[in-house]
This record gives sequence, C-alpha cells and structure tokens, in this order.
Amino acid sequence: HWARLWFEARSNLQALAPGRLKPQLTWRATTPIKSNNFNNPAKQYPVHWIQISTQINSSQAERFESAMSSLGALSITYGDAADQPLFEPAPGATPLWETILVIGLFAADAPVDAISRELHPLCDSGAGDIKVEILEDKDWSREWMEHFKPIKFGQRLWICPTWIAPPDPGAVNLMLDPGMAFGTGTHPTTQLCLEWLERQDLSESTLIDYGCGSGILAIAALLLGCKHAWATDIDQQAIDATHQNALLNKVAADRLDAALPDNVTRPATDIVMANILAGPLVELAPHLASLCREGGRIVLSGLLASQANSVQQAYAPWFTFATPLEQDGWILLDGHRIVND
Repeated sequence: HWARLWFEARSNLQALAPGRLKPQLTWRATTPIKSNNFNNPAKQYPVHWIQISTQINSSQAERFESAMSSLGALSITYGDAADQPLFEPAPGATPLWETILVIGLFAADAPVDAISRELHPLCDSGAGDIKVEILEDKDWSREWMEHFKPIKFGQRLWICPTWIAPPDPGAVNLMLDPGMAFGTGTHPTTQLCLEWLERQDLSESTLIDYGCGSGILAIAALLLGCKHAWATDIDQQAIDATHQNALLNKVAADRLDAALPDNVTRPATDIVMANILAGPLVELAPHLASLCREGGRIVLSGLLASQANSVQQAYAPWFTFATPLEQDGWILLDGHRIVND
C-alpha cells in the first residue's frame, strides 16, 4: 500500500526527559513511501536506502530542508550535533540546537553525486562535510522492540513489554507497550517514582497521578495494593493510553479513574504523585497541595538537582520534605503534608 506521511516526531518518548529535551529528532516524510509487502517476503523493497548527512547551523535548517525535499528526500531528520540540552521549551515550541545534524533519506537509486553538488554550496564556512552512507533495510518494528527489556524495580515490581514473558511470574508484573504517551520505566524520573512506590505499604491508600502519561505510576500503585487511583493529564492521548494499559493489566474499572484535569472528581488523597516539569510543579503548588489530605504524602519528580530547592520552597507552606533522592542528576522529592492543629 501507499502512505503519504507528513509529521514531526520526537525521538522515542522514553528518551524524552521531563524538563530537558534529550537529543531530539524531527522527522518529515515528504513523499509517498511504498511499504514492504509483508505478505510476500519475496517482494521486499528497497534492499537499502541512501542516507546523506551533514552538520549545519540552526539558521541553515529551513534552507537545507527545502533543498533536500526538492532533491527527492523521503524523510529529513534533525539531531543534536553538539550535546546541547534544551530546557523546558514552551508548549507547542520545537526549539532547535545551535549545531544540527541534518539527515536526508533517499531511495537506493538516488543520484548521489548530483545531490551532493546541489547541497554543497548551501554549507556555510565551518559546516561539516557532506557524508553519504548506505542504510540497509531491516525489520524496523523488530529493531525498535529490541531496545525494550523487562526492568526490575526494588524487590517485587517488574515493568515488562507485552512481547516478552515476565522473568518472574510470581512478582508484581506491569505489562506495557511503549506508545505515544510518556512513561515506560526507562527514564530516571520514572524509575525513582516506581522504586518509591515499591517501597511503600499502599494497602487501603488512595493516590492521584498528576500528569499520568501512559498511566504507569497509577497502574503500578494499584498492582502494588493501592485501593483507588486517579490519573489525570492535559493530553487526551495520555488518558486513552492509561485506559488501554489498565485493561492490559486487568485493573478493575472501579479502582481507576482517568480523565482530563477538569473532569476529575476526587476527595483529598493519601498520596499525590507528579512526575512533570519543574516549572509547572512550581506553578501548580497550591493546587497539588489541595489534592493531598493532611498527613498525606506528595512525591514530585521530573526535575534536575539544580531545580530541587526552588520546587521545595514552592511547597514549603504545606509540606516538610525528606532528603531528596537522586539518580543520574534527576531528583525525587518526598514530602509530608503538615497537619494543622
């Protein structure tokens, strides 16, 4: 079949850290791409692709994209060429790095020499050389799946891709397919939250997962014994993913409510967990504090070590905090709601 694609996507969401964009890819498929015929393995095409890349300055990005597109690029990818972190972009913004690795993917029979000649004059002084490589065709769905393995958290919790049997069938196994919503258990902030949950006695407790993404934290809490959980996110796609993952893990419908923030009705909970950006955590402090009962707990993550102090100060009127937990430069804050006399 033929598919005309035009979209922008960030590199796999499990590598997209809250508050900091890891090397980000913007992929644009600009022409119809004919898929492999999976029902007839004898008709696999193409056997390879041509990948043409170079380093450019951000000011050249639009010009290069236009040129590559006109020269027949099937897709164009931007990547970070100098390990430059981008912190907390504005909603809807797609910032670029100062130095970009731009990659054009072309058909196997593309006129490589002619394309290189056309692109070379666009390179400013100091730009990288134009590099041409052959990219062998693969079973890309299987290649992608190879990156996900079961991960253990603490003594009893595993996050397992659905295509791999749980290593310990007797453990608490959360089955998850990496999808479009953030939260697969691979990022340090998610790991910190999962390990915190695994250490708690959650029996008879209630929890709200604010900024739920895939629903991984709310579902993990329920599998670990939590009585009821509320999951909320500003992205409807995250709400849909949470419902799907709850069904996948056989979570009873009356134990989990997942909805957009304005549609969530709940009492003050025992635990409030928010693994989002440092900026929104500060702005939401009064609201998140109101979601937690007196004597309850708040767990905040998605922030860097340098941001921990400002976030703690924002919550100081309502919470006292234990020593922050740290992993790979990322922080989890564990607070107790102050009980008013």
